[in-house]
Amino acid sequence: MTSVVDTSVKYFSSLMPGAPALSGTVGALINLLDACLKDGFDLKSLTSLTVAGGVATAAFTGTHSAQVDAVVLIAGVTGGPSGWAGLNGEQKVTGKPGATSVTFATSLPDGSYTGAITMKMAPLGFAKIFSGTNLAAYQSTDPQSTKMILRVDDTGTTTARVVGCEQMSDISTYSGLFPSAAQIAGGGYWPKSNSANSTAVQWLLVGDSRGFYIHVCTGYGANSQFIQGFTKAFGDVVVFKPGGDAYACSLAYSAITTASSQVDGQPEYAQQAQNAFPRAYTGLGSSQLSYCLPYTGTTNSMSGADTNFGSFPNPVDGSLRMSKRYYATATTGNAPRGEAPGIFSVPHSMVLDSFRFNDRVAGSGPLAGKNFIVVNPSNTNTTGVPSTTNAGATFFDITGPWTR
Repeated sequence: MTSVVDTSVKYFSSLMPGAPALSGTVGALINLLDACLKDGFDLKSLTSLTVAGGVATAAFTGTHSAQVDAVVLIAGVTGGPSGWAGLNGEQKVTGKPGATSVTFATSLPDGSYTGAITMKMAPLGFAKIFSGTNLAAYQSTDPQSTKMILRVDDTGTTTARVVGCEQMSDISTYSGLFPSAAQIAGGGYWPKSNSANSTAVQWLLVGDSRGFYIHVCTGYGANSQFIQGFTKAFGDVVVFKPGGDAYACSLAYSAITTASSQVDGQPEYAQQAQNAFPRAYTGLGSSQLSYCLPYTGTTNSMSGADTNFGSFPNPVDGSLRMSKRYYATATTGNAPRGEAPGIFSVPHSMVLDSFRFNDRVAGSGPLAGKNFIVVNPSNTNTTGVPSTTNAGATFFDITGPWTR
């Protein structure tokens, strides 16, 4: 890692200038996943790169997608003070002192750094191991990952079909499906847009080299008030089994074909056991379904619209309480199998009034030093204006690392 701070967690959103657009068109989701998982995006040549007092300033012309706490990839530095090569690689943005510059922390010497220097949004670190026409298969390149595969069929307009695989020899030959064909034939659904057209919708993707969450506001393209959306996920979980769990990878999916109504399968809303693992924790059997439940809160309530702790803010100390979530195996009496990395739900109601999509929140108390980014999950369809009863708030850790 070239940065002096952890860069393992990365986030991307439609609010970044130069970010890929998501819409109700064939192939739009794969284009987004390519950009965020494996390629990066918004490659720009720097006009200067300087270091002063432990702060590097990267200057460019026009706009760039980089926001505070986002991770960029610097390349092309070939000269400068002693130790110059350390500026190449991933760097976490700490500030935007002007419209055409970003800063990041470094331990390298003061001075100007030279070369044909470029900057782009750094990808999570997945490979696209097979592809076809509007078909793609993604696999983590992290040597510690379970190496499970996400297959995406993006031949539809408003939704895509997704399934996890243990093995794959080409884009149409694969086995060890989760969810299995018996659980949902053809795979689960991920939402794209309420409308089958090229109007862009609002989205956020956050993750690391072993997994990610994607949140899509499917109604946003029709009305900018429709900020509520649905979250889906793929990747390795925090293992509870001593000695490890080679199949601890979860795919959160919807069983609903309509993009505006995919409230099921959201990690922050445990109404259905639609988090599929390839096998049991024993390594035996086939696809196993789980709930994603909060440690604290009402089991079947949505984050931020949960009355368990009363309405936000807490009248005693003004606080916002948050809870991590765990996967409970539906077929074994909800036995906890592992933890959902990086996601925090809220056992308060009325949270939508205070926290909206892309808001940043600094942690305090046991979460001091962590920064969080917000999305507004929905427990109803996205064809109406959100309220504190039909939409809440979920918080993702963007400081990292997401320890597994």
